[in-house]
Amino acid sequence: MTLRAIVSSVLCVLSVAAHADGKVVVYNWAEYIPEGVLEQFTEKTGIKVEYSTYDNNETMYAKLKLQNGKGYDIVVPSTYLVSRMRKEGLIQPIDHARLTNYKHLDPDLLDKPYDPGNQYSIPYLWGSTAIGVNSDDIDPASITGWADLWDEQWRGKLLLIDDMREVFHMAYKINGVSTNTTDPAQIEQAYEKLKTLMPNVLVFNADAPREPFLAGDVSLGMLWSGEASMAQEENAAIEYVYPSEGAGFWIDNFVIPAGAENVENAHKFLDFMLRPEVAKQAVEEIGYATPNLTARDLLDEETRNNPIIFPSADVVKAGEFQEDIGEEANALMNDYWEKLKSGQ
Repeated sequence: MTLRAIVSSVLCVLSVAAHADGKVVVYNWAEYIPEGVLEQFTEKTGIKVEYSTYDNNETMYAKLKLQNGKGYDIVVPSTYLVSRMRKEGLIQPIDHARLTNYKHLDPDLLDKPYDPGNQYSIPYLWGSTAIGVNSDDIDPASITGWADLWDEQWRGKLLLIDDMREVFHMAYKINGVSTNTTDPAQIEQAYEKLKTLMPNVLVFNADAPREPFLAGDVSLGMLWSGEASMAQEENAAIEYVYPSEGAGFWIDNFVIPAGAENVENAHKFLDFMLRPEVAKQAVEEIGYATPNLTARDLLDEETRNNPIIFPSADVVKAGEFQEDIGEEANALMNDYWEKLKSGQ
């Protein structure tokens, strides 16, 4: 073997070793990735995954902002945060040329105002926020809208999702305004409306809001669509009601923080998660809708036609997707949110 061949062989071995020692640091919602997928990714690529979770958008955003966009290679903000994080320089552009599976995504869920051309974000899962009802305890036909949660008979019995935008959405829709309002008077009016709901609230939960339903601690309250579909697998009595005033809708997206140290590996992780078989697994295990059209075709008919996971066009039209409301309006809402949770 020539010296050049020996050197080439050694460099190849070193390259493979370096690749095997590579990592990607992922910060995601709790219970928001299919079992075994991280191990599958490592097996396919040799890239190790350092994985941690958060319970709500505000926690993730505050941590990433404190660290100036450093510490993670992948995070998963909801629709409205993508725009804010982009404007604040907390995330970096994504190279679509590295994503061979981008072609599987539904064009109807791309190129939205929060990220034109999806330059900074890749949709992962999307879903709704509506009302969970245990039909063993409550007639679902008696619950038709958000306003029903204010009934005095539910004093100390409701579950609310521990998410500011989700909770304010209820009051906005009852008051007949957009969930994306930036009007200080409308934000205050929503706060005043929510104050009158607080006596009915037993618990705030954003980790796994289906669990109090399944444990029998609550029979009525807010639920995410994926949580509702997972709850039904264990207890068919848990039903999901789209409120007459309009459900809340959102898309959770993969983004790469500005200070990511493993950008190449982050792109490889994104492309792996866009594989149709992986996206299909996410729907089946997590219960949310996938933007991956090819993956939808792989689902069984019952799942494809499940209105909790894939709501009708009329339900989506009646609802509203979250958008960024800007720093000033968000700060004002956050002040009211803190007062609300502290009983002020």
